[in-house]
Amino acid sequence: MPDAVIVEAVRTPVGRGKPHGALAHVHPVELLAHTLRAVVERSGVDPALVDDVIGGTVDQVGEQAANITRYAALSAGLPESVPATTVDRQCGSSQQAVHFAAQGVLAGAYDLVVACGVESMSRVPMGSNVLPGTDPFGPGIAARYPEGLVPQGIAAELIAAKWSIGRERMDEFAAASHHKAAAAWQQGLFDAETAPLDGVSRDEGVRPGTSTEVLAGLRPAYHDPVYAERFPQIEWNITAGNASQINDGASAVLIASAETAARLGLRPLARLHSFAVTGSDPLLMLTGVVPATEKVLRRASLTLDDIDLFEVNEAFASVVLAWQQETGADLAKVNVHGGAIALGHPLGASGTRLTTTLVHAMRERGARYALQTMCEAGGLANAMILEAV
Repeated sequence: MPDAVIVEAVRTPVGRGKPHGALAHVHPVELLAHTLRAVVERSGVDPALVDDVIGGTVDQVGEQAANITRYAALSAGLPESVPATTVDRQCGSSQQAVHFAAQGVLAGAYDLVVACGVESMSRVPMGSNVLPGTDPFGPGIAARYPEGLVPQGIAAELIAAKWSIGRERMDEFAAASHHKAAAAWQQGLFDAETAPLDGVSRDEGVRPGTSTEVLAGLRPAYHDPVYAERFPQIEWNITAGNASQINDGASAVLIASAETAARLGLRPLARLHSFAVTGSDPLLMLTGVVPATEKVLRRASLTLDDIDLFEVNEAFASVVLAWQQETGADLAKVNVHGGAIALGHPLGASGTRLTTTLVHAMRERGARYALQTMCEAGGLANAMILEAV
């Protein structure tokens, strides 16, 4: 079986959502095309050699409809002969694209493939793909879950309540995310992974001066009398400050077989070691990162102590802190350059954004093994392990 290796990884800076976001004017096809051009140009490969482009997008409607990855590849100037497809595993869509791309290499179906993702939450608001007055779940779900499922913000509150994670702890975690991201930018640690676009060269959501005192002044974002009556255990501590942002961005990772990388003179950044995907309780929704982590470690025949760096998507501070409580992972190894609370979470782009940040952090810190995991709507989670080459 051939090895699958990452040979290039790049992302846009992450823009803030409307009305003031600097990337809000950019069509999502062009956001993704920018990273596809960059990942091909930086690698120096002949784009005609790319076997497939697999992209992740969550809200596949409007400007993100009709297989956006295909049109981004064409806009980027890739040959018409290069195919492309778009997948949806909610927030983990582009991490799933990485899994599919690497698994294609491991199976011998691909020699060279791009995994990527995009989301313009300014131009295609979250939930746009559910038309007003429609039911995306159907009668079978209503019968199985008669009390009804909940939005992600309520799920995050339920997680905070179940794991006894208080407001102060979540705000401390959020402030630390901003401080780590600001330090990484100041030290130039993001320079190699970002491709400036339209004069935007840095992530817009990072707030170096934030503090727990500032965050403590924010109001609960999801308080709802109906859910308050249904779930009296909720303390309503999730705010805009300890949750991820509304963002615009794209990212792309070039994956090759080890033999192809050697033949083309490409420098591997990391080997794609092991993969796992799992389902979990769709009410709590965001806890799948725990069993996914356990599953991928088991498949890799590794332990938590073997992992030098973790990327756990900061959809909400409560998710990462609950994951840490359950796994016992050292938070000093988690999201060492900040996470989605600071850097942003442009849904479909986040999987390959995390991978891009992770492979560069591995090289910068001399890490051997790194683990990435993401929670996803519907009670899903992806996990994978990277190994230094």
